[in-house]
Parts: sequence; C-alpha cells; structure tokens
Amino acid sequence: MFNFSIERSDTSVDDKVLYDFIALGAGPAGLNAALYASRKGLKTAIIGHEIGGQLKNTADVDNYLGFGFIEAEALIDKFVSHVKTQNIPMITGLWVESITKHDVFSIKLSNGQQFNSKTLLYAFGGSPRKLNVLGEKEFSSKGVSYCVTCDAPFFKGKEVVVAGGGNSAVDAAIDLARTSSKVTIIHRSQFRADQSSIDKLLRFPNVTVLLESQILEMNGKTNLESLTVLDKKNNRTYEFKTDGIFIEIGSIPNTKLLEGLIELSDTKEIIVDANQHTSLSGLFAAGDATINPHKQVIIAAAEGAKAALEAAIYINKKGE
Repeated sequence: MFNFSIERSDTSVDDKVLYDFIALGAGPAGLNAALYASRKGLKTAIIGHEIGGQLKNTADVDNYLGFGFIEAEALIDKFVSHVKTQNIPMITGLWVESITKHDVFSIKLSNGQQFNSKTLLYAFGGSPRKLNVLGEKEFSSKGVSYCVTCDAPFFKGKEVVVAGGGNSAVDAAIDLARTSSKVTIIHRSQFRADQSSIDKLLRFPNVTVLLESQILEMNGKTNLESLTVLDKKNNRTYEFKTDGIFIEIGSIPNTKLLEGLIELSDTKEIIVDANQHTSLSGLFAAGDATINPHKQVIIAAAEGAKAALEAAIYINKKGE
C-alpha cells in the first residue's frame, strides 16, 4: 500500500462513473492536466495527495511566467481556483492502494472505493532526498533549499553551501558561483561527478571544496546561520557560517505503485516519450516522477497539459 498524507476529502468523485481521464496527483502537473482534459470535453476527475505537490516544499516562486515573485501558497491557490472553474470533481485524504488495467484503468483506494477511467495520468511526483540532520526541517525555506533553479536568485551576493558530490551538486555549485559571493561544496566522501564538470567548477575563484566532511546540524534563530561540520580526516567538529544551503543529493520518485506495471528507469523514475506516453497504452505521466531531469513547476504543468491533449487523441482514436 502506498501512503499519501492528504488534507481533506471531497467525495464528489463518483465511483459509479467511467471517467475519460483521471489525474493522479494534485500538484501543478495533475491540476493543469485536469484543466486541459476537462476543456477538451473529457469526463475528468482528480485523485490527489497533498494539494500543491512539490510546491509545498518551497516558500516563494519567482520564475513562473506571468507572476514574477509570488508565495508558493498563493500560486497553489491560483491553480486550484482556475481548476474549480471547470467544476472538476476531486478526492483527497485517502490512500491509493493499487492501479490495474484490463479494458480500462481501475484505481483502488484505502476506503475500498474503486474508480475507473479510460486513460490515466500519473503525477504523484517525488521527494527530495534529505540529509536528515537536526535543524534541516526547521530551516526549510528559511535558508535550506532543495532547488537551485528555484531559489538561487534569493542568495545573490551571499555565501552558500552545496551539500553533495554528484553531478547535480557540482552543476548546482557552478550555477550558484555565477551569482553568489562564495560557494562551498561539502561532501561526506569523494566526488562522484564527471571530471569535466569538476574541472569547470574549480575554475571559479569563489568556490571552495570540503570533501570527507559531514554536515551534522543546521543552526540559527529565525533563519539558517551556520552548520555544524565534522572533518572526517581529522575527526574535528567545527561551526561553518553560511547564508544558505542547497541540498543536492537526488530525489526519490513516488512510483512504487507502478512497479511491474510499466517500464521504470534504474532510479525508479517513469520512462516517458516526448508526449508523456508511458510503456502502457493509455497511461501517461508528468512531473517529478518522470525521467525529465528538470524538476520545475512550469515544466510539470506543461507536461500535464501535453498528457491531457494526448489522452484526448487516444480516446478519439479508440472511438473510431
């Protein structure tokens, strides 16, 4: 059973109806997909986890076209208000236990209800991997970030840390080095990134690398102010002052429900084509659960739109 913590339940989704399109997920991908599907005349519903998806992991957004700087909660409210204009039924607050397909897709929920649909969008997203140290949760969006593309502008001219030693961490540090006054990579072992990327990073004069170093704690009052770091070579603990930290150690896609049903990558991400088709006919995927490396709100929303349009084409062809 796959567990989703949800805020509320809206039982207006009718389990006696065969839907044309059900969006699994109430983040940007699922909400936009449902909007597009409904506008195409498809009988549509949303079965979601926490409304807002990965937007819940950030405080502010300043790179969503048309809005400039906006609080994440306010952007979620805008999305939901728009979807509500189409009177799309939504159910939340329950767990999805299984997804099967015979002639149509069947989604079984933890309360015993089962919903059926001709097509399905899977957009249950992913979760950024965390260091799981003291202070990390308390300072999330208060100096602790999991998205350089989203939050780098807030740290222009400031001193920041990147946690991680893989390609994503090195790429993040390169991006930050162009705008931040100082960038320090802290990693508990040795680099795992490509050597060409490491060489590029080390050409920046404002970059420092601390390998064999482990972050033990995040400290501060209202916002993050420093890190407690263990120098593993010398077995010495010290305080490292910083304005912010970007944790770049990968993400965990929420795809357990799909194991054995469709083709997944080695990292359990959903393999999709350019139009969000999965390996199972009629099942589409969008957002952070897919192999798309760019985990961005606007990209997830666009992928949801593509999936809905492709679902309409699929249904039309099936009806011919």
